[in-house]
Amino acid sequence: MTHSYLLEVGVEEMPAHVVTKSIAQLHRRVADFLKEERIDFDTIKEFATPRRLALLISGLADKQPDIDEEVKGPAKKIAQDADGNWTKAAQGFTRGQGVTVDDIEFKAVKGVEYVFVNKHVSGKPVAEVLTALPDVITAMNFPTLMKWGRHNLQFIRPIRWLVSLLDDEVVPFSILDVKAGRQTRGHRFLGHDVELKTATDYEATLKADFVIADQAKRKALIQEQIQKLVAANNWVLDEDLDLLEEVNNLVEWPTAFAGAFDEKYLVLPEEVLITSMRDNQRFFCVRDHEGKLLPHFISVRNGNAEHLDNVIKGNERVLVPRLEDAKFFYEEDQKISIDQYVERLQKVSFHDQISSMAQKMARTGALAQILGQKLGFTANELADLKRASEIYKFDLTTQMVGEFAELQGVMGEIYANLAGEKATVAQAIREHYLPISAEGELPTSKLGALLAIADKLDSIYSFFAVGLIPSGSNDPYALRRQAAGIMRILLAQGWHLPILNFQGPAAKAVSAQKLTFDYTKNSDQVRTFFLDRVKQLLSDEALRHDVIDAATDTKVADPVNIVAAAKLLAQHQDDEGFKDQIEALTRVIRIAKKAPANLPTMVDENKFVNPSEGKLHAAVTALASQANQLSLADLLSQLLSLEPVITNYFDENMIMDKDETIKNNRLAQLVTLADLTGRLGNLDQLIVK
Repeated sequence: MTHSYLLEVGVEEMPAHVVTKSIAQLHRRVADFLKEERIDFDTIKEFATPRRLALLISGLADKQPDIDEEVKGPAKKIAQDADGNWTKAAQGFTRGQGVTVDDIEFKAVKGVEYVFVNKHVSGKPVAEVLTALPDVITAMNFPTLMKWGRHNLQFIRPIRWLVSLLDDEVVPFSILDVKAGRQTRGHRFLGHDVELKTATDYEATLKADFVIADQAKRKALIQEQIQKLVAANNWVLDEDLDLLEEVNNLVEWPTAFAGAFDEKYLVLPEEVLITSMRDNQRFFCVRDHEGKLLPHFISVRNGNAEHLDNVIKGNERVLVPRLEDAKFFYEEDQKISIDQYVERLQKVSFHDQISSMAQKMARTGALAQILGQKLGFTANELADLKRASEIYKFDLTTQMVGEFAELQGVMGEIYANLAGEKATVAQAIREHYLPISAEGELPTSKLGALLAIADKLDSIYSFFAVGLIPSGSNDPYALRRQAAGIMRILLAQGWHLPILNFQGPAAKAVSAQKLTFDYTKNSDQVRTFFLDRVKQLLSDEALRHDVIDAATDTKVADPVNIVAAAKLLAQHQDDEGFKDQIEALTRVIRIAKKAPANLPTMVDENKFVNPSEGKLHAAVTALASQANQLSLADLLSQLLSLEPVITNYFDENMIMDKDETIKNNRLAQLVTLADLTGRLGNLDQLIVK
């Protein structure tokens, strides 16, 4: 016999951005709980609105299966005394297992006899197991937490009701002073409290009370309503899936409607209009068929169509002050020059332990120049890069960005173009913030990409220098995101830069500035920090952990080469003969590690005893002479091809020869070869089968 079970956690309205993640977390935690408790089930269906997280579990087993298991206890010498009497240890063990000493058997494990008993565990009824769900619910974590009343429990929002229905029976439990029952709540304004007869009545009962609990169905309804408005007015919708997700998580009974604003505001840049509508009011923007933004918008109310005219007028009325402010700021901002805005940055703090924003820009400019030179930027490109670095934060002191912080960089590009700056410089101002999320858009221009790298490098170096280092989940300055952004930009551009060992040169580049902190401080931690981001990028591509460990255990300073090496090793890991080839090279690496620090690096051919020494020396010398010109793929191919030469070498030669000069000569050979393998990482980390 199987059952259906409904769990609903009713709360005060949650922030939209946590709803989807929260129901997914509850689903995962409950599924894991059932598996740990050995309760089989078929499916779990999610329901989520701003006021509820619910799961409907179908095909739930009637009880846990019975278990017959053999349990190991103490050793025989502990379980019995010298006279063969049972000790307290044996009696306590059997009592704990629900058996007696008469049930004990002795079995040998690796030559030692131990106590064993056969234990029968009867499965608990599913209703009894489900009473432990409060621990699962209260263990949930959220980006923000609340306490309420005199309670110590922290949750995303105060819990107001709980539903726990196994078919048509309540499974009783409570969280704080809220007892689980069969009563749920409909729409806050249109509905009321309703009782559920059975678990499977949930969705239909709520729909009758103005709640569409299935978030996928609710989203589809919103899309359908929006498309009807678009078609009726012959508009083209600015599709925005993130906004759709947010709106979906703000409503329980959606009704879409269209509104309008005065055409005079169309003189504002599109980005300003869209930000005012989308980010501040959660309005969808529309265009004509030529792509021009129209003075109309679409929004979604949390309710039905009654008094919709009043709702439309209210939304239009709320939008006007935002647009009026934006128009005023836009006009006023253009009355001041870029250089005047830059001057104001002297009084804007980047961080009170580090410097002003103007000083940060100067450091970034110095880093950008040295990186640009390494990449072979032309004189004109370096000049444009210099200009961009001198002004790239200027819009922070504009009124528009002061009011609409989301437009930083965007307004910088717009105002720079209006002021007659080069288009490449203006574009770099906007792009230096990118990427703004883990998978966000990357800079497309060379100037923007390099300025973004330099700006992020300075932030990381500066915060590490003053001891503000991310730990655990604590990363208030988003340094992990910035480091990952640097890696993604380098890979996208294919730029080979020694980022992992760049802190020293960076400090020299900014030495003209009077820093109040050591720019090179915690350099080892900075390198590890960057390597961890490389590891995460490789892990996201599902590379094997041993391959990732091998490629990142390296002295190489170029992240692009490290990633290329990892992918190369992964590409060949299943090749025929790869196991023998890697084992030959790793044998070289392990023995080379035994070489003394003061070992002469020159190999003396006159000290060769066997022909295999000469063959290996010739092969390694030839490879070393062209290694700098070889691609990583060719280097790996040639290293792997040395397997028979290496095998023959080890067959004929004892490396640790009694003659110290012969031993050191052979070690020097192996060190040279091991150093060549190091360009691909530490191959000794690979697990070959």
